[in-house]
Amino acid sequence: MGFHFCVILCIVTLMAKSSFNHVQIGGVVTCVPPLEKCIDDELELFGGNAKQIARLKKTIGLDRRRVVESGTTAADLSETAAKRLLEQAGLTPDAVDALIFVTQTPDYAQPCNAAVLHGRLDLPKSCAALDVNLGCSGYVYGLWLAHMMVSSGGCERVLLLAGDTISRIVNPKDRAVAPLFGDGGSATLVQRSECASAAWFSLETDGKGFDKLIVPAGGQRAPSSTETQVEVTDEAGNIRCQENLFMDGAEIFNFSIVEEPKAVRELVEYAGLDMDAVDYFVFHQANRYILTNIAKRLKIDLAKVPMQTVERYGNQSSASIPSAMCGELHDTLRSADSTRVLLSGFGVGLSWASVILDIAELPVCEIIEYSSCN
Repeated sequence: MGFHFCVILCIVTLMAKSSFNHVQIGGVVTCVPPLEKCIDDELELFGGNAKQIARLKKTIGLDRRRVVESGTTAADLSETAAKRLLEQAGLTPDAVDALIFVTQTPDYAQPCNAAVLHGRLDLPKSCAALDVNLGCSGYVYGLWLAHMMVSSGGCERVLLLAGDTISRIVNPKDRAVAPLFGDGGSATLVQRSECASAAWFSLETDGKGFDKLIVPAGGQRAPSSTETQVEVTDEAGNIRCQENLFMDGAEIFNFSIVEEPKAVRELVEYAGLDMDAVDYFVFHQANRYILTNIAKRLKIDLAKVPMQTVERYGNQSSASIPSAMCGELHDTLRSADSTRVLLSGFGVGLSWASVILDIAELPVCEIIEYSSCN
């Protein structure tokens, strides 16, 4: 017990940047809902302005997105992904030592999604389970926690679930966000490795910008009421209530293109590498315009930066990075002896996190569709 505590303490004191060894990714599965929406079909939302839609598709990369139907949650999507992952990895539920669920759209205020999924996945009572309330950066934060759990000696395998149904909290009449956000759930296996497999993490936060991407009401600070549910129209013609997601698009863009390139450079330097040593840079799939700007500032070859996921599935919040891995890199990650990737998420909080790790020949890396019959 004392040894494990000391190991964890040493890691936490280096929280902003930390590294781990002998931990590896053992598989990734992402689950998306079957219902697809297309911005071309939302002409009325943009006042019948087809030219504006064409500009958004060309510059921002808005096109299609997958959204859940009523009654389907991030827990449902992630449960399906988890069952597929365990099956393909040849593992039974009792092989899982800890379950982490990253989400900002949980099934209940209490209990946490991890506890709910613990029961639905039939995991053993000895398995720890906890939620992490983070969005766009949450997948990398979850990986960091999972690496720490394995490195401490307390776990052999950690099941990381990350998913959100942001479409449920945006106002469909808010053209600033409604055409952007999609839904998804994911499952990632993090496990001990006998091979030397280093991972370098960087975690950062700027809470002064908490109100730039926020659902203002519905929590304990501003409980739901008839007043918080009243829809208002802003100066740009967007319609929302206080219980809907609000995003200050200009501020989020500025934050992304300033902080992300800096964080990536610092992490690469911390790892003792250079940009050319990284095979792929998998960023949170915010939108194509942001990703292109980040890549240009880092002078990265765009061929190394997956960015079609957001155009196919929408901005999936915590599920966007595993979706990009499964959707755009699955052939490489399933067949290559070793692929060095830099994963980086940024957004709500404001929060951003990056990791460089080597992924070796995953037995499973795929996107599947959700069915209520699963």
